[in-house]
Amino acid sequence: MSVSAVSAAAADSSVCAPLAVLGRDVTVPLVTGGEVTYAALDYAASAPALQRVWDDVAAYAPYYGSVHRGAGYLSQLSTDLFENSRKTVAEFLDCREGDQVVFTRSTTDSLNLLAAALPAGCEVFVFETEHHASLLPWRDARVTYLDAPRTPDEAVHTLERALADRDPYGPALVCVTGASNVTGELWPVRELAAAAHAHGARIVLDAAQLAPHHPVSVRELDVDWVAFSGHKLYAPFGSGVLAGRSDWLREAEPYLAGGGASRKVTRRPKEAGGGVDVEWHDTAARHEAGSPNVIGVYSIAAACKALTEAGFDELVAREQYLIRTVREGLAEVPAVRVLSLFGDDAPRVGVISFVVDGWNSSHFAAALSAEYGIGVRDGLFCAHPLVRTLLGGESDEPGECGAPEAAPGEKSLNAIRVSFGAGTPDEHVERFVRAVKELVADGARWNYRTEDGRCVPDTSAAA
Repeated sequence: MSVSAVSAAAADSSVCAPLAVLGRDVTVPLVTGGEVTYAALDYAASAPALQRVWDDVAAYAPYYGSVHRGAGYLSQLSTDLFENSRKTVAEFLDCREGDQVVFTRSTTDSLNLLAAALPAGCEVFVFETEHHASLLPWRDARVTYLDAPRTPDEAVHTLERALADRDPYGPALVCVTGASNVTGELWPVRELAAAAHAHGARIVLDAAQLAPHHPVSVRELDVDWVAFSGHKLYAPFGSGVLAGRSDWLREAEPYLAGGGASRKVTRRPKEAGGGVDVEWHDTAARHEAGSPNVIGVYSIAAACKALTEAGFDELVAREQYLIRTVREGLAEVPAVRVLSLFGDDAPRVGVISFVVDGWNSSHFAAALSAEYGIGVRDGLFCAHPLVRTLLGGESDEPGECGAPEAAPGEKSLNAIRVSFGAGTPDEHVERFVRAVKELVADGARWNYRTEDGRCVPDTSAAA
């Protein structure tokens, strides 16, 4: 089912109920008095844990044991669980035969691993619109940064032109997001993969924002690797995934040197100078040195199963209803400008960034939290070049991820981001839309001040 189809079909949110997540009944105090159920609308940063994931982890926890290193029952059980989790993730991503699933700490860790495994002389092509996790790891490669496209077709043509100018005989890699962590817009991954392969390049998909919202098929998208984080996939236990072709990973030096990555270690004869010789694994274990995060890995597998069993068609349809509710509500407020690269009709996931005339973004986000119990994010979202491009700001203007420098009432080069997903109730997005309208129409009901770079309620007096 395409995004446009489900968007048209989902007339209301009755397609399916929100999935149960931890924290859904947590109440928080309001600066104006009383308490309210917390509306977690910062899924793009870290999604709450699915109740199913938490329950599965809790059921396994008493049986936790060392992985790959023990003869005892719990160690064998944990090893089976760990390796079966690898198979579950491979199925979730529809990996090809021969692809490897390497467990990491996060998307950032996954892409740094791949960067460390690039062949000598590899060229990297990356759009300036990427999250820093995709933009920054390629320090030892020759990198071509591509300007922000304004349509999906322009993205493909921009990449084709850049690839046409490269050395056709050397290795090359394209890195692209599946869904923007700023605008939520879906990128033409399949078309970009075709362009990369037509010019002899490979492609890695940053699916950190895509995998929690849409099915991701390595086979259908024809990408060479995919990376994502557990903490955005409702499994916040410190684990991530890099999955895809094995050859570059198998030929690279281990990402970390240590136990687990080594198959055999022998001492050289003293007369030969001593030292050790190491035979490294050529499987995924090559890049998984140390005791693995079996809890984190199992939680990712549990999340993959939960989302698959819930049915992505139903989850996507419901999310499209929530997206429409937010976008239509914001469109009714002239002071609000929603940020977009590809335009209002572009397919997107539940990530929406905007600015409000007359408001500092940190001040607005602080008022949403303190007066309405709504958690959003403000700043540049670890995608500085993209947000600055969308806001028309210069690269040397101030602004950091989540740490605006301007005081309440002062203009800042930052935006506000609301994001949601499979666990978001209707009431949370409805409360958000109502709060935006009230704040723009009536202003904040409380005084705020700047503290350590953040806008916070002034508890000494009300407005």
